[in-house]
Amino acid sequence: MTKDAIVLGAGIVGVSTAIHLQRRGRQVVLVDRKEPGQGTSFGNAGLIQREGVVPYGFPQQFGLLLRYAFNNRVDAHYHLRALPAQIAFLARYWWNSNTKRHEMISRAYAPLIEHSVSEHNDLIEAAHAKELIRKNGWVELFRSNEKRDAEFAEAERLNREFGIAYDALTSADVATAEPHLKDSFAGALRWRDPWSVVDPHGLTSAYRRYFESIGGRVTTGDAVSLGRSGSAWRMVTAEGSIEAEDVVVALGPWADLVTKRFGYAFPLGVKRGYHMHYAAEGNAVLNNWTLDAERGYLLAPMSRGIRLTTGAEFALRDAPKTPVQLDRAEAVARTVFPLGERLDPEPWMGARPCTPDMMPIIGKAPRHEGLWFAFGHAHHGLTLGPVTGRVLAELITGEKPFIDISAYAPDRFAP
Repeated sequence: MTKDAIVLGAGIVGVSTAIHLQRRGRQVVLVDRKEPGQGTSFGNAGLIQREGVVPYGFPQQFGLLLRYAFNNRVDAHYHLRALPAQIAFLARYWWNSNTKRHEMISRAYAPLIEHSVSEHNDLIEAAHAKELIRKNGWVELFRSNEKRDAEFAEAERLNREFGIAYDALTSADVATAEPHLKDSFAGALRWRDPWSVVDPHGLTSAYRRYFESIGGRVTTGDAVSLGRSGSAWRMVTAEGSIEAEDVVVALGPWADLVTKRFGYAFPLGVKRGYHMHYAAEGNAVLNNWTLDAERGYLLAPMSRGIRLTTGAEFALRDAPKTPVQLDRAEAVARTVFPLGERLDPEPWMGARPCTPDMMPIIGKAPRHEGLWFAFGHAHHGLTLGPVTGRVLAELITGEKPFIDISAYAPDRFAP
């Protein structure tokens, strides 16, 4: 089989890239080892975070770092045996999170985030997936006046500098908006601009069906079979050998399975996370996506139940599950909202790729013609999938990208 382009990885980034290439007249095959959306895109918090112009930084305060060292928190957990392999990445992540660097990175990150909702809307309309979308923002709850006031000040800065819209909610406002919350909170922020997704896997599947409806092909295969065949790229799939002029690596935390084989040593770290769905007790209703900001877990009213998602776990990508954060988060969440029984047979676990400067890698491989990269989106894979897909398709087809992506160039890391 001969195609114009192979896209490796059928998460939200890969599916979006395949759509935009197919729209531009390329014949595209989308390849994954699983069905589309079964990886990291299956288990995210379901937020298209238009407000997320500030990437998640590494803590800078010594006292907070010391508390994390005890490894008993809800928002972060680490495997001690994984630290030697991750220490170089973590050191660079910490350095890039200092105030000056973090501000520079946020300004480079903002143009991607700015178009997240509008680019999703384009695909949502085309895929007839409106029923999966809610447009009432999401909420951060604060337990202390100190945290509330600091976050209100930060929200005002984001509104002033980036045009991010928000509402500052009092304790009474919170009780009105979420009458079944059992705890008393000092206040909350409601971010107005983001959209939320009641079924992230369903959204990726809808995009996949749209891709197929415009002539795209989907198949399974192993990315490690990728290699050169003269001037083309070739790999083995369930439908036989496929050749193409261009290949896109959109494999998330598994990108190194390809990049290392071709001599690219990107310093990717991995943040793992867990989720579980719950019933609600009695007639209790959770109305919006809700983050317990000082504990570090999120509750989301999704189609499969109330999804509880955890913070980050620093571990080797393929290490066995250790869902201790989920158990800790559930214990706290039950004091806040009347969660009922667990609905999933076991906790879901996913892995997110993260670069030490918190920015994705988007663009052409520096030393290989026809090889393109689209990974490293950390917590914003769902948010940035369609934006990344569009700009990468524009690069591949020779168009001028609609936003400047020079800050995300692959050669900023590649040797």
